[in-house]
Amino acid sequence: MILDFSKPLYMLAPLAGFTDLPFRSVAKKFGADLTVSEMISSNALAYGSTKSQKMLQKDKRETPYSIQIAGSEPDILKRALDVINPLEGVDIIDLNCGCPVPKVVNNLQGSALLTDLDKMYKAITTIKEYSNKDMLSVKIRLGFTEKNHIKIAKVCQDAGADFIVVHGRTRSGRFKSPVDYNAIAEVKSTLDIPVIANGDIDSLSKAKWVLKHTKCDGVMIGRGAVGKPWIFHQLKNNSDKIDSSLIHDVVLEHFDKMIEYYGEYGVILFRKHLHTYSKVGYKGASQFRNTINTITDPQKTRDEIDRFFAQSLNFEDRDTNSYNLECQLD
Repeated sequence: MILDFSKPLYMLAPLAGFTDLPFRSVAKKFGADLTVSEMISSNALAYGSTKSQKMLQKDKRETPYSIQIAGSEPDILKRALDVINPLEGVDIIDLNCGCPVPKVVNNLQGSALLTDLDKMYKAITTIKEYSNKDMLSVKIRLGFTEKNHIKIAKVCQDAGADFIVVHGRTRSGRFKSPVDYNAIAEVKSTLDIPVIANGDIDSLSKAKWVLKHTKCDGVMIGRGAVGKPWIFHQLKNNSDKIDSSLIHDVVLEHFDKMIEYYGEYGVILFRKHLHTYSKVGYKGASQFRNTINTITDPQKTRDEIDRFFAQSLNFEDRDTNSYNLECQLD
């Protein structure tokens, strides 16, 4: 078994635009048990999208590694798997059945599959049959407009999923409605396969409460890791303490990975990460954000990051709930 479910697992959720290879490598360094690619369209893979090919890449630290795909048509899924199967170092295929974004739903992918469980079953069995990877997982929501979580979860299990991740909202709940952890607990108590809880898990205390309340086999963290990938270090060590010098080193390493992966364009892409890294706790954060928004040179940007994050951070004052990230996937 590529994953050890005998103890709680801590996984990084796929977040479009955030959990690319550089971010995943940092999360993995801090102890994430599983990292997952950003969601990749099976259509894009089937038709040879260059961007999607790049999204398949993994960091050397990422073991085990999961690729998440969105799709519903068996023929397209097979063609996507023809692209993925030859790749070494990929351990898990994850089928997205939870993305609420209209352009995905309107293409009969993501959470649209929750409205057609026969189609969802066929998509899962197709991947199970044609994938040569060790495991198959499915990420679901509680339903589309109404909760139907038990039936949905049973379909996943019956179709051959090795484990599932349950986001505790319906599609209509998007990312704002309260997470129903009781429903996640109901799924866990019903299935024989491992169940991972997902949704609004943004701190050590919240993760511990969710694990105790749902009795799940682990938690998947998305938005709660943006701006603080060290949350996995906190979970593994059962401590909120993070040394400010470590944060300084992590931000620089993340930036260096971005430049290595994206080239000079990584400077611009990294701005959103710098905004969250500096959200609360640093003096002069607003001026820092204004400054880095005007710089495009990698070395000058790195110098500004080095200078700013060398300041001491009062970590206890950091408000982990202050982020307002409109991420596509969590």
